[in-house]
Parts: sequence; structure tokens; C-alpha cells
Amino acid sequence: MSQILIRGAKVLGGEAQDVLIDGETIARVGTGIDAGDAVVVEAVGQILLPGLVDLHTHLREPGREDSETVLTGTKAAAVGGFTAVHAMANTFPVADTAGVVEQVWRLGRESGYCDVQPIGAVTVGLEGKHLAELGAMHDSAAGVKVFSDDGKCVDDAVIMRRALEYVKAFDGVVAQHAQEPRLTEGAQMNEGIVSAELGLGGWPAVAEESIIARDVLLAAHVSSRVHICHLSTAGSVEIVRWAKSKGWNVTAEVTPHHLLLTDELVRSYNPVYKVNPPLRTEADVLALREALADGTIDCVATDHAPHPHEDKDCEWAAAAMGMVGLETALSVVQQTMVETGLLDWAGVADRMSFRPAAIGRLEGHGRPVSAGEPANLTLVDPAYRGVVDPAGFASRSRNTPYEGRELPGRVTHTFLRGRATVVDGKLA
Repeated sequence: MSQILIRGAKVLGGEAQDVLIDGETIARVGTGIDAGDAVVVEAVGQILLPGLVDLHTHLREPGREDSETVLTGTKAAAVGGFTAVHAMANTFPVADTAGVVEQVWRLGRESGYCDVQPIGAVTVGLEGKHLAELGAMHDSAAGVKVFSDDGKCVDDAVIMRRALEYVKAFDGVVAQHAQEPRLTEGAQMNEGIVSAELGLGGWPAVAEESIIARDVLLAAHVSSRVHICHLSTAGSVEIVRWAKSKGWNVTAEVTPHHLLLTDELVRSYNPVYKVNPPLRTEADVLALREALADGTIDCVATDHAPHPHEDKDCEWAAAAMGMVGLETALSVVQQTMVETGLLDWAGVADRMSFRPAAIGRLEGHGRPVSAGEPANLTLVDPAYRGVVDPAGFASRSRNTPYEGRELPGRVTHTFLRGRATVVDGKLA
């Protein structure tokens, strides 16, 4: 593998430096590095980040290849600057056995566009009744460390406690989809003024907050790790902040769409805005941004949820919930967090690479941009402005809420262990 010299990039947004990649590793970081025979990437004015890590991706394979495959999903991830993604378990069949998680892991290795770390189901068939084969999935070739019934809540407190106790044996984490099912029966959007005016079934904030409160208490009781998926309300922020103040092992993520979009968009009845958890109020959005900035929320996770055209091009009540997000995540974070002054680029690296890799115990990712480290890197042009056109997506699905919206920033290059997966904004 030839050497690559990234010349003049601002490493984590700091001073301009040269970064020499030799094989799979960063060989040198400094100024005035002699290119020699290296392939030179001119990067003046661009930001060099560690490869992004997503804790929450739906790749749909096996079973829903009409929405996405591991190959198309990892291509979308690479275009978005990601070098690793965690693949959620709500596939068909469910990833609740060593065999299924190994299948997803091997498909990821074959794709070559980013690393795929499967997430195992907490319960058999996501049915919430019996624990899945947590130990077998961890001991498999996939080495599963994160378990989640995402899409469904582990609403039985006894089952949740047993899962938290079980994963302690191998430093695992249970990632909870916080949704009290009895409080959200028939829910179509956030419960509030807009839902009342539109006559749509409301999803109250307390349905999320009550589960988070229960689970942080359970995690503290058994001294285990709990991670809160796609946190979406100001009240949830306060509960997580309180739990962290107690020193409990609680982490949380927020999606890009919950940092930018509000329930006012539902007035259009466009099903592209239908998502789980639902878009919340402007006050919630501002609280989420502040919490991500101060570290109460640990990381950004896309909750990339692809759906085929027919599942979204229908009436609101019949539409599937979810949005694609891998290819636009960094741009949304730049707009909502960097350009508002809430985070600098080093903070983006922390929230989109360092912390998610640490939560998932993912080796080789979320590492410093320094000599001797794996060359998993993302190069971003922050000055770029472009209108989102889903026709050009690498993802198999097009259900983006940002179509026609101008967003800042563009990933120009992505490197996975020293090999370019994206060059000049296009798949290599």
C-alpha cells in the first residue's frame, strides 16, 4: 500500500499540519513533511478528524434488503465520513443469536467501506419476554458488546435488570429505546400544541422520561452500564444530568434530526418527518444542543433508518417511522453545533468519534490523529454549501427530511486503515 500525504489540513480544527499515512497507520504528523513518492492530498482549509463512529445504524440486512444492505449502508457511511457503524438488531431474522450477528459482521468485512459492529438483541425476537443469547453473541467472532431491542422498549423492569446484570460479565452495555408502550399506543407525533391542532395521536415526553428514570436507577442498583438511545426531550436531559451527577455509569446519544427539526414540520403531513421518537418542540431542540455541548449527552448517533419508497409515499398514519441520516449527519452537526458556537471541531471529534467508540468499546476507532495510530480519518471542507439531493445518495433509500435544504460542509475524503474509501466526495 502506497504512502499518502494529507497536506495542510487543520487537525481537529487546530493548526494546519501535514499527516503522512504509511500502509494502515499514521506515520508522521507535523509541518513540512517531505512527500517523497507519496500520493498527495491537498487539504488547505479543510478539517481533519478521526474517522466518525456511529452507535446507531439500521442496515436492514438480513431480511429487508429492499431498504438497505450492509454494502449500500456502509457506502453511505463512508460518504458521511464514518469508518465504523454499529448495526442494530431489528433485522429479519432478529440478530439475537451468534449466527446472525456473525453474518452481519462478515458482510461488513466483505464490504470494505467501513467496519460494521453488530448490536445484539436484548430479548429473543425483540419480544421482551426472554433474554437472548447475550453471552454467545459476545463470544462469537462478532464480539458483541452492545445490546438493544431498538425499535422496541425493554419495558419489563425485571428483564431489564437481568440484562444489565448479565452484561457486566464482559463489560457490555444495554442500549435502551426509551418508550413506555402503554403511554404511546396510537401515537403519531409529539404530544403538544401541534398534535392537538392536527388531531394526531400524541406521544408524551413522559413516555420517554419515565423509562430513562427507571433504567438509570436500575443501572445504579446493579452497578452496570446503560446507554440511552436517541434522547429527545428536555426532561430526559435533566434525568441523565442528575444520574451523571451521582457518578452512575449512564451515557446517552442524540440524533442529528433532533438537533435541528421540530414538530412544527408535521403540519405538512409529509411522512418524511415521521420518526421514532418523534420530532419535539423548539425548547427540546435547544435543550438537546446545550446538553450535547456540555457533555450531558455523550455523542451524536444517526439512527439511520432507511425505508423503501412505498413505505413513506403514503398517508401519514400508514407511513413507517424513520429517516436516513448517515450522509448528512456531519453537516447537520456543523450547522447546529459548530456554526452556533456550541462546539468546536475538537468537540465534534469527541462527540462523533472518541466517545461513541469508547461507549461501544470499539478498538482501532476513535483514536487520536497522531503517529502510530490507525489511519481511520475523515477530511471535511467546512466552507462547502450544498443543497441536499437524495438522488445522489449512496444509501438504497431516499427518506431524508433534508431534501432541498442547504446544509454546510462536505466530506471530501474518508480513509479506512489507510485506504481511501471516499475521494473528492465520491466513493473510491
